[in-house]
Amino acid sequence: MIRRMIGTVDILPEEAHKWQYLEATAREVFNRYQYKEIRTPLFEDFDLFQRSVGETTDIVSKEMYDFYDKGDRHNALRPEGTAGVVRAYIEHKLHGPEYRKPYKLYYMGPMFRYERPQAGRQRQFNQIGVEVFESDNPATDVEVIAMAWSFLEELGVKNLTLYINSLGKPQERQNYLEALTAYFQPLKDQLSASSQTRLEDNPLRILDSKNPEDQALVDEAPKIHEYLGEESLAHFQTVIDMLNVLGIPYKIDERLVRGLDYYQDTIFEIIANDQSIGAQSTVCGGGRYDGLVAQLGGPQTSGVGFGLGVERLLLLLDQQEIEIPVEDPVDVFVVTLGEAVNTTSLQLVQAARNAGLIAERDFMGRGLRAQFRAADRHQAKLTFVLGESELEEGVVQVRNQETSEQESVNIQNLLDDFETTIAPYL
Repeated sequence: MIRRMIGTVDILPEEAHKWQYLEATAREVFNRYQYKEIRTPLFEDFDLFQRSVGETTDIVSKEMYDFYDKGDRHNALRPEGTAGVVRAYIEHKLHGPEYRKPYKLYYMGPMFRYERPQAGRQRQFNQIGVEVFESDNPATDVEVIAMAWSFLEELGVKNLTLYINSLGKPQERQNYLEALTAYFQPLKDQLSASSQTRLEDNPLRILDSKNPEDQALVDEAPKIHEYLGEESLAHFQTVIDMLNVLGIPYKIDERLVRGLDYYQDTIFEIIANDQSIGAQSTVCGGGRYDGLVAQLGGPQTSGVGFGLGVERLLLLLDQQEIEIPVEDPVDVFVVTLGEAVNTTSLQLVQAARNAGLIAERDFMGRGLRAQFRAADRHQAKLTFVLGESELEEGVVQVRNQETSEQESVNIQNLLDDFETTIAPYL
């Protein structure tokens, strides 16, 4: 027997409605903010991710699924959503004057990283994300954060904390990297093995190390705000002031750096304190990336966005015992008795569906009691009982499952105008 690949999950019908609810809630919230959906390919040119995410990041150096196709092109399954959206924004010239400004997008779909599978983290995982282009207004940073916060609140998520920081402009970030390197270099032997590697590749990542032997050294390391210029400080302060005005609680965390090279200025994470996905695990993260569009060959323009892991969020909803609405109940369930009624039963259930109702019937030839149990499992509002005697009389027995009231209704009237005929019984 062939089994699913390690790090992948089959989403069965019993679980799929939870995904649909979460996605529908996201679409509803994002629409209030006037974000429109974009769908980009699952695989892209390898260079897209190497240039945007950064070749020294764990994503590119260790986790990315890349391959050469039959045309000897180097491809990669997308490990995150932003790079593909930026590529599409450039390729289709969505920065043109005919498009609305700022340009607001959201996406949903699978991403791929070669990681050790664990709760809430698979090799094929799903993200919901948003991107905004062409606004350097700090209010856009706050709108993105507020939208993520509203989405999580709409789902009823509890125990959330917003952590926020600024990485400043590219040159300020570079100056800070040099200061970190100068600080950690004499202490290299005291760092963990992974942080010793990061010291050579990306010293910023040492700051979010969870290794105890790194923590004390990080506490005494230079702080990013000491290297920010007036413009960066003013931008960050405006973001903080606006969060205060909107009443969104936050904590400034100077250790927060995010794992992707394209970030600058505002970065943030929304953390859940919940054991189902690990004590203090990131549910949502994002920030500003004003240089990425130009870096990938487009015009110099600003960008800001976030990504959110669907599997982690579903685990969190389950752990916090947040009820997700069940699938819509069936309006009409047709109970069939005898082979002779097979065609008429099909006509009735189809007429109900054509009238905009949710309808189902028995196809298995089960007994009366089993069919009524099936109607109960479907939470049917009405059952139609159609046997050979009803067929001869040209009627169907319509039963209200809640009140147990039952009445004979003319079959032809239902087929001619189902909606009007059934209205008194719903």
